[in-house]
Amino acid sequence: MAVTSLPLTQRRERAGRAAWTAAAYLVLGLAALATLFPFYWEFVLGSHLTNDIYRTPPPFWWGESLGENYRTMQTYIPYFWRSLVNSFILAAPTTAMTLFFSALGGYAFAKLRFPGKERLFWLLLATMMIPGQLGLIPWYIQMTWMGWTNTFWPFIVPAAGNAFGVFWLRQYIASAVPDDLLEAARIDGSSEFGSFLRIVLPLSAPALGALGINSFIYAWNSFLGPLIIMQTTDMYTYTVALANLQGVHGTDVGALLVGSSIATIPMLLVTVFGARKLIDGLTAGALAGQ
Repeated sequence: MAVTSLPLTQRRERAGRAAWTAAAYLVLGLAALATLFPFYWEFVLGSHLTNDIYRTPPPFWWGESLGENYRTMQTYIPYFWRSLVNSFILAAPTTAMTLFFSALGGYAFAKLRFPGKERLFWLLLATMMIPGQLGLIPWYIQMTWMGWTNTFWPFIVPAAGNAFGVFWLRQYIASAVPDDLLEAARIDGSSEFGSFLRIVLPLSAPALGALGINSFIYAWNSFLGPLIIMQTTDMYTYTVALANLQGVHGTDVGALLVGSSIATIPMLLVTVFGARKLIDGLTAGALAGQ
């Protein structure tokens, strides 16, 4: 039995769609390469000496001075690995506090009724318009008065009041968590906090994933706050430690790039693995909402 060929117009439409799909993948592939190239070049330049980095044209392939640059960095910053641990100690609890209390506040603003809710929410949003640098001096004075200088508490405790996190979770919970589901939980005898833990948090996984990635990277890369609060080298984060490498004996760019390359790896891992879970959660949430 002969197979009937498709009409010419349909064949042209299919060919056109295939061409547009191929063009889209090509553009996205080039964009991905452009995004990844700075990280690749950072790692490559870290394997060259400073004089080689500044030559024309600069190197685009691996050199043989990675070990020498690493030893130079360790000479000037012997506490570098300790500073990476400090960055993680700062970033992980800060992210956890931001996620939990932002979800709690977002749930309250999205699903609960209480006097002054709208005014309080707009007041919360207004704080986002104030640059954080304006509060550095009062913040430092307050932390000194509380005896929290040279500790991680000035970063962990304020993370419970993240205005952007509350706004982000409020918008998501209002649209993704059905009121009927919460009402059914109340009829079954669940408390508000129980409904929050068993219903709201699991359904808010996509928004929590996005906020978690953003919060961790922001805390991991924070510089000005640790520079002001941390007073001893054993409490320095990696950003402060690498800043001390500049200008001590002339900036050794190769050693500086080795340190920044090592510090970039955790951010890349969090972004890669976290983004995959985030996309899966967003897809599931979109299908569930249809």
